[in-house]
Amino acid sequence: MSFSKNDLPFLKWSLGALALSIALAGGMITYSDSYREQSQKARLEAQQQLTNARTQLIAAQGDLENMSAYSLEYVALQDQKVIGSEQRLDWIEGMERLRQQSLVLDFKYTIAPQQAYAPNPPLDAGNFALNRSNMSLQIDLLHEEQLLKFVSALRAQLKGWFMLDGCNLSRAIPGSEASPLKAECTGGLFTMKNRNIP
Repeated sequence: MSFSKNDLPFLKWSLGALALSIALAGGMITYSDSYREQSQKARLEAQQQLTNARTQLIAAQGDLENMSAYSLEYVALQDQKVIGSEQRLDWIEGMERLRQQSLVLDFKYTIAPQQAYAPNPPLDAGNFALNRSNMSLQIDLLHEEQLLKFVSALRAQLKGWFMLDGCNLSRAIPGSEASPLKAECTGGLFTMKNRNIP
């Protein structure tokens, strides 16, 4: 079968319909590719949101478990006055109660102003600021065991968290074995304050 110029008027509507069909098919292909890309992008975003939501859920469940596991410890630290503001007056009263117990011959102490504490190695304290009030002690002793009992009583009876850095022992009268002992000790009283509470 052959076509001539005379056949064109009869074919023009068919050729126009073919050209229109090809143009529509090309447009549909382009649109479907664009729609597919947008759908894939939306799917990836939805998967990312789902992953983030799962991660947050797992973290929230972990926080809930931690809160229930550590709530008793937290309350105990609050009762012990480790969490909160500096308890200087309570510490002074506690030291006077220790003096009345006559655990040692005598002692003197100084408590320095509270300062921010940066442990070494660094420690992530979360939402809490660590503070320390340095304390120095001069203690008169009959024997070394008194020092151990005194430090144990200080930790047990004083509100807060006392950390002993160290002690130097010497004789009150050098060279005399019968002489009482003197102890020079340093340490600190710790508090933790929630940064969100003024």
